[in-house]
Amino acid sequence: MAQTEPIVFFNGELKPESQVGISIRDRGYLYGDAVFDAARTFNGTPFRLKEHIQRLYDSLRYLRIDPAMEPQDIEDWSRQVVEHNYELLPPGQDLWVMQRISRGIEPILSTDEMRPTILIETHAIPFARRASLYRDGAAVITPSVPRVPPRFISPRAKTHNYLNLILGELEAQATDPDAWAVLLDESGNLTEGRGSNIFLVKNGTVATPKGQYVLEGITRGVVMDLATGLNMPVEERDLDLYDAYTADEAFLTSTSLCICPVSSVNGTPIAGGTAPGIVTRRLMDAFSDLAGMDFEGQYLAHLE
Repeated sequence: MAQTEPIVFFNGELKPESQVGISIRDRGYLYGDAVFDAARTFNGTPFRLKEHIQRLYDSLRYLRIDPAMEPQDIEDWSRQVVEHNYELLPPGQDLWVMQRISRGIEPILSTDEMRPTILIETHAIPFARRASLYRDGAAVITPSVPRVPPRFISPRAKTHNYLNLILGELEAQATDPDAWAVLLDESGNLTEGRGSNIFLVKNGTVATPKGQYVLEGITRGVVMDLATGLNMPVEERDLDLYDAYTADEAFLTSTSLCICPVSSVNGTPIAGGTAPGIVTRRLMDAFSDLAGMDFEGQYLAHLE
């Protein structure tokens, strides 16, 4: 295939991105009745792709969607899409690779059959837009919008319905356009943001909200393993705003950010607003070693 346009995998075949359209009757569009996952590349190589696809299939099972494809097939197609599209990027860039599977087109006629819509696509990570986070740290705001409780819908499934997180993000960014929202639960404990998990460090212990209350990020798990390997105590527990305001350090994790230091929570500086702290720095360096490249340097190279 000519190296001129990004390609996607769509319902069984590779196509140029511009030639793919989703039906207006697709349930992913109509109702958010779809799941997705997203890995990122380092120097064009997907990181922890197998784990991301396993989480995709856990989400599919939760929504009772049968993709009629094996996880290995999704992984193989994902790598093919990445291999083609990475060559189209300018130097210094990397990709998200996303797998999106909806329940399919809503049947209208009695003869209609609903089959899953399967899409694998990529797009460039916005390094320039986020580069200042690694110079200044992220400003976290906890909006009044609470996280939907697990008894209503589990946050552990990565679905297309992000409205709860988006409403919280909109409220936070109305106060500070550059803020990162982290929603609280009904008891006032920290949960997560749109695509990010939060960690607090106190007296050398690395703590993060319990897994059943958040999307258990792949990077979240990697960081917990790295911390354990560095002989740091790691805890999953309830964390409230008192914990955040009195933390020695704080950081966000996500597929694209990897590890991003937090400089303040609701305007309260974390450890005097100096980021990253000693523990965060050790984890960032360990993550770069594991990924095989300096992810922080990649972001900082895009500072304007």
